[in-house]
Amino acid sequence: MTSRKTPQTMKPATAAKKLGVYLEATPSEFQAGPVTRDELNTLQTDPPEWLRDLRRNGPHPRPVVAAKLGISIGGLSRAGLTEPLTTEQIEEIKAEEPEWLERERATQAEVRKEAARVKGSQG
Repeated sequence: MTSRKTPQTMKPATAAKKLGVYLEATPSEFQAGPVTRDELNTLQTDPPEWLRDLRRNGPHPRPVVAAKLGISIGGLSRAGLTEPLTTEQIEEIKAEEPEWLERERATQAEVRKEAARVKGSQG
């Protein structure tokens, strides 16, 4: 008696997070049901046009927005940015260089420096 292995699946929200895209911006077929590990791998290695477009133009989820701005997710919250942003909106913020962005980038740099110091002293 051989048991057939069922494919490992995940919720669309988990798959979107792993793909670095905003779930609500994905096609309804993607949002409708579970995503198998094989489907996720295929999306990562050979992304369809909708996925390439989302990654290029957004809207982007908060972790991606924070990374593109060089700040933390907490920094986004402190700045009042709670909604997903498009690449164009992110570029506009970068071009304007608001004071809060400079402050959050400095904070993030200090956090990284401290993390590197702690890691170095544990080595």
